[in-house]
Amino acid sequence: MKNSTEVTEFILLGLTNDPELQVPLFVIFTLIYLITLIGNLGMIMLILLDPRLHTPMYFFLSNLSLVDFGYSSTVTPKVLAGFLMGGKVISYNACAAQMFLFAGFATTENFFLATMAYDRYAAVCKPLRYTTIMTTSMCARLAIGSYVCGFLNAAIHTGDTFTLSFCESNLVHHFFCDIPAVMLLSCSDRHSSELVLVYVVGFNIFFALLVILISYTFIFVTVLKMHSSAGYQKALSTCASHLTAVSIFYGTAIFMYLQPSSSHSMDTDKMASVFYTVIIPMLNPLVYGLRNQEVKRALMKVALEAKLSLEL
Repeated sequence: MKNSTEVTEFILLGLTNDPELQVPLFVIFTLIYLITLIGNLGMIMLILLDPRLHTPMYFFLSNLSLVDFGYSSTVTPKVLAGFLMGGKVISYNACAAQMFLFAGFATTENFFLATMAYDRYAAVCKPLRYTTIMTTSMCARLAIGSYVCGFLNAAIHTGDTFTLSFCESNLVHHFFCDIPAVMLLSCSDRHSSELVLVYVVGFNIFFALLVILISYTFIFVTVLKMHSSAGYQKALSTCASHLTAVSIFYGTAIFMYLQPSSSHSMDTDKMASVFYTVIIPMLNPLVYGLRNQEVKRALMKVALEAKLSLEL
């Protein structure tokens, strides 16, 4: 990536400049980040330790937790440093790295949500063939494909953004180097870059939502044909958590990226960004864990084993 610009660093303006809010926000964001770390890393460890959770659904869930941990950790520590020490300066290269990592993890989550919808389709609609459809090699290919597509997209957006010229303002009206916020600072023509952003993000979201929509259409048709109320409830409960995560993630993504950067209200964007950078990574393990009996049983088993080992 060639830096042909005069700007060598950016200043992140953060969520607020009110000095009275810095400490309360630092405490709130620290608590949320700790819950995010414990929730996502705990989910990964739980799935690794309990053989009953070694299934395709939990394999994808562990990867979703890894992605949530990744993109939260890309943004939140810098935000906390800004609250505590006022260190909101970020170098040109660090800004590019943060943008690449965040876009990579966020786009990977997009594809993992689609993959998990397909997995739920196979489990509910093809139960007898489920193990032959979702084989270990198939799961590995879907996971690797999600990461490759995610970070390939990140490379496109980051490269496209940082080939623009930044020769005037370096004040980023955001709390991290998000693509629309950085694009707004360019003193060169950014029209083609905005089109690339809208079309590529639009394609990613459309493709993933199409897979999710088709999968859940078949799931609901299958559920309506079920004569057993127990089977009906089980099918719905296994999909409810995923649908909740999908609604929050795509609602925010569509609001943020499917409009030109000139149409963005930075204050509104910052509030929306808090949801997908801070809140969603915290909520996902809670949504999937608290609604899932298998996860609860595995957690109780690990807690009981830990208690017994301490007593010994």
